Amino acid sequence: MAGAREVKRRIKSVENTRQITRTMELVATSKLKRATDRVHAARPYANALQEIVGGLYSLEFSEKYPILRRPEHVRRAAILLLTANRGLAGAFNASLIKHARNLLEELSGKGIETELHVAGKKGIAYFRFRGEKMLTERVDIGDYPSIEDAESVVGPIRDRFADGDVDAVYLVSSEFRSAMSTPPRTFELLPVKPRDETSSSDAYILSPSGDMILGRLLPAYIRNTVYTAMVENAAAEQGARRTAMKSATDNAGDMLEYLTRTYNRARQAQITQEIAEIVGGAASLE
Repeated sequence: MAGAREVKRRIKSVENTRQITRTMELVATSKLKRATDRVHAARPYANALQEIVGGLYSLEFSEKYPILRRPEHVRRAAILLLTANRGLAGAFNASLIKHARNLLEELSGKGIETELHVAGKKGIAYFRFRGEKMLTERVDIGDYPSIEDAESVVGPIRDRFADGDVDAVYLVSSEFRSAMSTPPRTFELLPVKPRDETSSSDAYILSPSGDMILGRLLPAYIRNTVYTAMVENAAAEQGARRTAMKSATDNAGDMLEYLTRTYNRARQAQITQEIAEIVGGAASLE
């Protein structure tokens, strides 16, 4: 009966695993609802800021505000990568890391020096393993990032751009389209791009002046763009985790069906053998 006992132990192990993955799926579903609400709340403000800042951009303002400068040649670029602190989310983290690695290779191929800033344990662990130097390593961003988290991450990078230490800043994160669609994307955070070739402050009636408005909006725009990316990343992580855990739960159910059939066949064979031995023993006594 050793074979049947071994199958029974495997059935118990798979049942325990299925219970864990099912619980994680339910937790991810609950978190996904809250995270999705935060995404929908953050997007309109972020889009409005981008529209206003892009529309107010002009060469006059770019000379006054270092954060609006547009270098003729990009010598050094900063890459801000957002990943998760936890795994068990399918290919979520791997896709983001691959996207950032491709961007690093693309910029290096153009002769541009790069510096890497990473928020998330999974991204940090990967680039540490590869021996890649990181100027920023943040592991304290939770499932519900705040505007203060965004400022603490992007503030030093924004200052480096304003000081001329870097000529471009790229943000690599997930775009949350739905729980099933969260592709990685690269967004050029700095320099700020005009809305179109003809956009200028003349397109608005400004009160107070465009100068004063930009002075207040520029830091908020950069900060809020990163905050929105963090919120979308958090929602994308929960969506990916829910999908991965549902797949694991379904696979565990399929395995349980197979193991149960295997156990029943082994048990039936054992009973048949025992009956045959009893009948054979009785026959030998006659």
